[in-house]
Amino acid sequence: MSFVENTSDENINRPEAGFPKASMELLQSIIEANQSYVSSFGDKAKLVGAPLRKTAILTCMDARMDPAKFLGLNEGDAHVIRNAGGRASEDVIRSLVVSSKLMGTTDWFVIHHTSCGMQAHTDDEIRHMLGLDADAEHHHKDTQWRHVWKSARTPAHIEWMTFGDLAQSIIDDVQRIRIHPLVPASVRIYGYIYHIHHGVLEPVEEANRIGAPSV
Repeated sequence: MSFVENTSDENINRPEAGFPKASMELLQSIIEANQSYVSSFGDKAKLVGAPLRKTAILTCMDARMDPAKFLGLNEGDAHVIRNAGGRASEDVIRSLVVSSKLMGTTDWFVIHHTSCGMQAHTDDEIRHMLGLDADAEHHHKDTQWRHVWKSARTPAHIEWMTFGDLAQSIIDDVQRIRIHPLVPASVRIYGYIYHIHHGVLEPVEEANRIGAPSV
């Protein structure tokens, strides 16, 4: 059944309908794409949560990146963890530890990319843009950022994990993962730069040295 069936344009555009017409069209296209996918689902139901290639990938959420395509992955091959910048936050390390301890991954890749938005700003600038400091109302009034006025519930303490040096950010993240007490010493951790304008993966040698297994 269509998600927009029997729904007039007039109703879609009414405020109480909740979603504008463009959003409903997007939703419909996603539902249709899923239906097409289901029609050729085949034997994917036989896959399990443990990656067939014993691999976990940490990379950025940037829409220009498709790890399955530039790494040659199929469903079931790897765990793929994505966030802004592809940074090794505590929650990422939690997922990596689960990936290894519960699902047997032995090789982890940390992949950051050129032209990353998290390299374009500092943590302080983001706090300004989001209205999380006293001077925020005087800054960035003409940008796309929305002010999030401070309140008792505003997470002003968030570490945004921006970076200045691309290669160094990969080195830092591999180091952060490598020294974590819950990360197995036997796991191999690799660091790479993905070049957004031509698709090449470039190794970061210092990161690969740090990520080498010790047992």
